[in-house]
Amino acid sequence: MSLSREQMLTEMGITPLWVLRDDKAEMPAAVLPEATPSSPTPGVADESPTPAAAPEATGDWPELAAAVAACRLCPLCQQRQQAVLGVGDRQPDWLFIGEGPGAEEDARGEPFVGQAGKLLDNMLAALDIARGNRVYIGNAVKCRPPGNRTPEAAEIAACRPWLERQIALLQPKIIVLLGKTAVHSVLHEDKSLASQRGKRFDHAGIPVVVTYHPAYLLRNLPDKAKAWEDLLFARRLLRAAGGQA
Repeated sequence: MSLSREQMLTEMGITPLWVLRDDKAEMPAAVLPEATPSSPTPGVADESPTPAAAPEATGDWPELAAAVAACRLCPLCQQRQQAVLGVGDRQPDWLFIGEGPGAEEDARGEPFVGQAGKLLDNMLAALDIARGNRVYIGNAVKCRPPGNRTPEAAEIAACRPWLERQIALLQPKIIVLLGKTAVHSVLHEDKSLASQRGKRFDHAGIPVVVTYHPAYLLRNLPDKAKAWEDLLFARRLLRAAGGQA
């Protein structure tokens, strides 16, 4: 049975429904500080292996996929079943970037396939888009962190060249960052998500919008309406960039 958009939004728990209004003025791009490397704690030995210098990520999709599958730049490779590169349209309007694979994603080799993935699919459907249709979905890190913990700064940094190469190959018209790990990876920013919502950022000339990770929304249902506002804002930026919306 085909659902109307209003029914679909209600099914997502996004009520009351928001009415899209034209922006009165273009929002300026944020000025981002440079990332500052963390210093080791004095007197405490770091038992983690020192990551090798990241190679330059070049080549097309087959070369990138092979490099990610063979990556040993950080300890996350030691317990993974497989690296999870991403999935979707390789000439997308939309690029959604999450955190990292969970247990189910690690087993299946595709990002966002659990309950958070179902919510993300509903969010896409509410925008009249779908996984694989003008949309690519990836993660800041490609290997599952133990116990589904948040990726550490060194792990995000080790995986960043692969994500940067994906963005260069995809050339999306809008990037949506889902959660703080994605923000850390792409924008090198560690402020609260609340302070970054509703702002236009920029990455390599591509507009970037920040919103909550679907897994967070499953635990904090009232914030679904805020995430919907963020998606509408992203759609306005996409239209301004000449993309389909």
